[in-house]
Amino acid sequence: MPAEPDSTESTSAKRKLLPFEPKTRQGNSNAAKSASIPAKQAAPKPTAASAKAAAKPKRSKEGGIPEVVSRRMIRRVAWFSGVPSLLGISTFVVSYIAVTHDVPLPTYAVLLVSLGWFGLGVLGVSYGVMSASWDEESAGSALGVVELQTNWGRMSSAWKETREQARQEARAQAKRAKK
Repeated sequence: MPAEPDSTESTSAKRKLLPFEPKTRQGNSNAAKSASIPAKQAAPKPTAASAKAAAKPKRSKEGGIPEVVSRRMIRRVAWFSGVPSLLGISTFVVSYIAVTHDVPLPTYAVLLVSLGWFGLGVLGVSYGVMSASWDEESAGSALGVVELQTNWGRMSSAWKETREQARQEARAQAKRAKK
Protein backbone atom coordinates (compact mmCIF):
# COMPACT_ATOMS: atom_id res chain seq x y z
CA MET A 1 0.00 0.00 0.00
CA PRO A 2 1.49 3.41 -0.93
CA ALA A 3 2.31 5.81 1.87
CA GLU A 4 -0.03 8.74 2.33
CA PRO A 5 1.51 12.21 2.07
CA ASP A 6 1.98 13.91 5.39
CA SER A 7 -0.49 16.77 5.83
CA THR A 8 1.80 18.70 8.20
CA GLU A 9 4.53 18.96 5.59
CA SER A 10 2.15 20.23 2.91
CA THR A 11 0.64 22.80 5.29
CA SER A 12 4.00 24.17 6.43
CA ALA A 13 5.26 24.29 2.83
CA LYS A 14 2.39 26.60 1.86
CA ARG A 15 3.51 29.45 4.09
CA LYS A 16 6.85 30.99 4.92
CA LEU A 17 8.29 29.69 8.21
CA LEU A 18 9.32 32.22 10.84
CA PRO A 19 12.95 32.35 11.98
CA PHE A 20 12.04 30.99 15.43
CA GLU A 21 9.58 28.36 14.17
CA PRO A 22 10.76 24.73 14.10
CA LYS A 23 11.60 23.46 10.62
CA THR A 24 10.14 19.96 11.17
CA ARG A 25 7.79 18.34 13.64
CA GLN A 26 9.24 15.80 16.10
CA GLY A 27 7.01 12.96 14.94
CA ASN A 28 8.16 13.25 11.31
CA SER A 29 11.84 13.71 12.04
CA ASN A 30 12.02 10.83 14.55
CA ALA A 31 10.48 8.40 12.08
CA ALA A 32 12.89 9.46 9.36
CA LYS A 33 15.89 9.17 11.69
CA SER A 34 14.95 5.74 13.01
CA ALA A 35 14.39 4.41 9.49
CA SER A 36 17.84 5.55 8.36
CA ILE A 37 19.78 3.98 11.29
CA PRO A 38 20.60 0.30 10.83
CA ALA A 39 19.67 -2.06 13.67
CA LYS A 40 23.33 -2.80 14.50
CA GLN A 41 24.15 0.91 14.96
CA ALA A 42 21.11 1.70 17.12
CA ALA A 43 21.91 3.70 20.23
CA PRO A 44 21.82 1.93 23.60
CA LYS A 45 18.77 2.36 25.82
CA PRO A 46 18.89 5.65 27.71
CA THR A 47 19.50 5.71 31.43
CA ALA A 48 17.36 7.72 33.84
CA ALA A 49 19.85 10.60 33.86
CA SER A 50 20.06 10.80 30.10
CA ALA A 51 16.25 10.58 29.82
CA LYS A 52 15.90 13.61 32.11
CA ALA A 53 18.46 15.54 30.07
CA ALA A 54 16.67 14.67 26.84
CA ALA A 55 13.31 15.72 28.29
CA LYS A 56 14.55 19.24 29.00
CA PRO A 57 13.83 21.61 26.13
CA LYS A 58 16.99 22.69 24.38
CA ARG A 59 17.18 26.38 23.72
CA SER A 60 19.38 27.71 21.02
CA LYS A 61 19.82 31.12 19.55
CA GLU A 62 18.36 29.81 16.31
CA GLY A 63 15.15 28.58 17.98
CA GLY A 64 14.40 31.63 20.14
CA ILE A 65 12.38 34.72 19.38
CA PRO A 66 14.55 37.32 17.62
CA GLU A 67 15.46 40.40 19.63
CA VAL A 68 13.67 42.74 17.21
CA VAL A 69 10.42 40.80 17.49
CA SER A 70 10.57 40.49 21.29
CA ARG A 71 11.17 44.24 21.69
CA ARG A 72 8.23 44.91 19.38
CA MET A 73 6.05 42.62 21.51
CA ILE A 74 7.16 44.25 24.76
CA ARG A 75 6.50 47.73 23.40
CA ARG A 76 2.98 46.74 22.32
CA VAL A 77 2.24 45.02 25.63
CA ALA A 78 3.36 48.17 27.48
CA TRP A 79 0.92 50.29 25.49
CA PHE A 80 -2.05 47.95 25.28
CA SER A 81 -1.75 46.79 28.88
CA GLY A 82 -0.09 49.74 30.60
CA VAL A 83 -2.53 52.44 29.51
CA PRO A 84 -5.68 50.62 30.74
CA SER A 85 -3.91 49.63 33.98
CA LEU A 86 -2.96 53.26 34.63
CA LEU A 87 -6.54 54.28 33.95
CA GLY A 88 -7.68 51.62 36.44
CA ILE A 89 -5.40 53.08 39.10
CA SER A 90 -6.49 56.62 38.26
CA THR A 91 -10.11 55.55 38.80
CA PHE A 92 -9.36 55.26 42.51
CA VAL A 93 -7.67 58.65 42.62
CA VAL A 94 -10.48 60.39 40.71
CA SER A 95 -13.18 58.72 42.83
CA TYR A 96 -11.36 59.74 46.02
CA ILE A 97 -11.20 63.35 44.86
CA ALA A 98 -14.88 63.22 43.86
CA VAL A 99 -15.96 61.81 47.22
CA THR A 100 -13.91 64.40 49.16
CA HIS A 101 -15.70 67.15 47.20
CA ASP A 102 -19.12 65.83 48.28
CA VAL A 103 -19.99 64.12 45.00
CA PRO A 104 -22.19 61.11 45.79
CA LEU A 105 -20.42 58.18 44.16
CA PRO A 106 -21.57 54.59 44.77
CA THR A 107 -18.77 52.23 45.67
CA TYR A 108 -19.96 49.61 43.19
CA ALA A 109 -19.49 52.15 40.37
CA VAL A 110 -15.85 52.62 41.34
CA LEU A 111 -15.43 48.86 41.57
CA LEU A 112 -16.98 48.19 38.14
CA VAL A 113 -15.08 50.97 36.36
CA SER A 114 -11.71 49.96 37.83
CA LEU A 115 -12.47 46.28 37.16
CA GLY A 116 -13.22 47.13 33.53
CA TRP A 117 -9.94 49.01 33.10
CA PHE A 118 -7.90 46.26 34.75
CA GLY A 119 -9.69 43.65 32.64
CA LEU A 120 -8.74 45.58 29.51
CA GLY A 121 -5.17 45.65 30.80
CA VAL A 122 -5.12 41.86 31.09
CA LEU A 123 -6.52 41.49 27.58
CA GLY A 124 -3.92 44.02 26.41
CA VAL A 125 -1.12 41.62 27.29
CA SER A 126 -2.44 39.01 24.89
CA TYR A 127 -3.37 41.54 22.25
CA GLY A 128 0.06 43.16 22.48
CA VAL A 129 1.82 39.87 21.76
CA MET A 130 -0.61 38.70 19.10
CA SER A 131 -0.81 42.03 17.25
CA ALA A 132 2.95 42.43 16.91
CA SER A 133 4.49 41.47 13.61
CA TRP A 134 6.38 38.20 14.12
CA ASP A 135 8.40 38.85 10.97
CA GLU A 136 11.79 40.45 11.61
CA GLU A 137 11.74 42.60 8.48
CA SER A 138 8.19 43.97 8.85
CA ALA A 139 7.35 46.42 11.62
CA GLY A 140 3.58 46.04 11.16
CA SER A 141 0.80 48.59 11.54
CA ALA A 142 0.03 50.81 14.51
CA LEU A 143 -2.98 48.86 15.78
CA GLY A 144 -1.85 45.50 14.42
CA VAL A 145 -5.22 44.22 13.21
CA VAL A 146 -3.74 42.54 10.13
CA GLU A 147 -0.90 41.04 12.19
CA LEU A 148 -3.43 39.73 14.73
CA GLN A 149 -5.31 37.92 11.98
CA THR A 150 -2.09 36.49 10.54
CA ASN A 151 -0.73 35.37 13.91
CA TRP A 152 -4.07 33.91 15.00
CA GLY A 153 -4.18 31.92 11.76
CA ARG A 154 -0.66 30.60 12.38
CA MET A 155 -1.51 29.59 15.93
CA SER A 156 -4.77 27.89 15.02
CA SER A 157 -3.15 25.95 12.16
CA ALA A 158 -0.38 24.82 14.53
CA TRP A 159 -3.02 23.67 17.04
CA LYS A 160 -4.86 21.76 14.32
CA GLU A 161 -1.64 20.09 13.13
CA THR A 162 -0.72 19.09 16.68
CA ARG A 163 -4.20 17.73 17.36
CA GLU A 164 -4.21 15.74 14.10
CA GLN A 165 -0.74 14.38 14.82
CA ALA A 166 -1.88 13.27 18.30
CA ARG A 167 -4.91 11.53 16.77
CA GLN A 168 -2.71 9.72 14.25
CA GLU A 169 -0.33 8.60 17.01
CA ALA A 170 -3.29 7.36 19.09
CA ARG A 171 -4.62 5.39 16.12
CA ALA A 172 -1.18 3.89 15.52
CA GLN A 173 -0.90 2.88 19.19
CA ALA A 174 -4.37 1.31 19.07
CA LYS A 175 -3.38 -0.72 15.99
CA ARG A 176 -0.17 -1.89 17.70
CA ALA A 177 -2.13 -2.84 20.82
CA LYS A 178 -4.50 -5.00 18.75
CA LYS A 179 -1.58 -7.00 17.28
